[in-house]
Amino acid sequence: MDWKTILAYITGSVDEELLLRNEYLAKENRIFREQIKGRVKLTDGQRKTLAEIGKKLGRKALEEVASIVKPDTILAWHRRLVAKKFNGSEHRTYPGRPRIQKEIEDQIIRCARENPGWGYDRIVGALSELGYTISDQTVGNVLKRNGIVPAPERKRHTTWRQFIRSHMDVLVATDFFTTEVCTLGGLVTFYVLFFIELSTRRVRLAGITPNPDERWMMQIARNETMVDWGFLDGKKYLIHDRDSKYCDAFLRIIKDADVKPVKLPAHSPNLNSYAERWVLSVKSECLSKLVFFGEASLWHAVQQYLVHYHEERHHQSKDNSILTPVQDRGSGTVCCRKRLGGLLRFYYRDAA
Repeated sequence: MDWKTILAYITGSVDEELLLRNEYLAKENRIFREQIKGRVKLTDGQRKTLAEIGKKLGRKALEEVASIVKPDTILAWHRRLVAKKFNGSEHRTYPGRPRIQKEIEDQIIRCARENPGWGYDRIVGALSELGYTISDQTVGNVLKRNGIVPAPERKRHTTWRQFIRSHMDVLVATDFFTTEVCTLGGLVTFYVLFFIELSTRRVRLAGITPNPDERWMMQIARNETMVDWGFLDGKKYLIHDRDSKYCDAFLRIIKDADVKPVKLPAHSPNLNSYAERWVLSVKSECLSKLVFFGEASLWHAVQQYLVHYHEERHHQSKDNSILTPVQDRGSGTVCCRKRLGGLLRFYYRDAA
């Protein structure tokens, strides 16, 4: 047997063994794929590997061996790889002046939104104090690109945030929340009405009742508008939602005290965020952890929380400080004041 015959025999044997191996691996992959539910998630690196090999095999071979994805998908991956290789958009230059730095653009937008009366020249002057040299035309282009109208139109539109910030000292918000109380007649829903002063975050518990009817609401209005005592004394606006419990008689008494009710749009709790945040605090820190037996127990819990809220609790929105501290920091032994059986705690140093 000459060397050519021997070489042909060996080559044929190798080819036959490779075919058997490939056939086995393809069959094994199909069995695995049948056991996997849903799509197989591949990384970008895995897609790239399959795309490069799949392109070399061709569509006909892929139809015989591919089991994870369709052959067309693999070939589409390869086309995207080729397109990405020749994509020079990242290094492409455009005609005209280059855009200003993002830092400067952000500052222009900030000045325009926080100061509705500032025109282009005023913004240019403000940015010059920060070390930025730009033209009024640049300011105009930036504002137009970000959908911000010129100063005359911005002055006629006041956002809710601007209104709150401008009237913070004379704004009070009010809201209800409910709590279930165990009574002799079973579970009863009690309504808790409160007022919160936006500038100081002080809260006034106005009343608790299972039946907040018109008569009860009128009495609350009289109490809170009393001169030198009422929570609304000296305030100008009262923010409230569209709850029907804020009846016409209640609002009339509020108006007679020179306080203007501000009724919020429907389905907009975010516009009464200060009141909503207080409800979250009192429920998560206190009420949700207690079971109430009778109205008196609910009154006691809410009043104890209010004392803790004003005199012992640190408020992140107020520089992590106590609203109305009642004692100076001592230098003696560390003590703990407990309320509601230790549910609310306050740590302090005793006077030396």
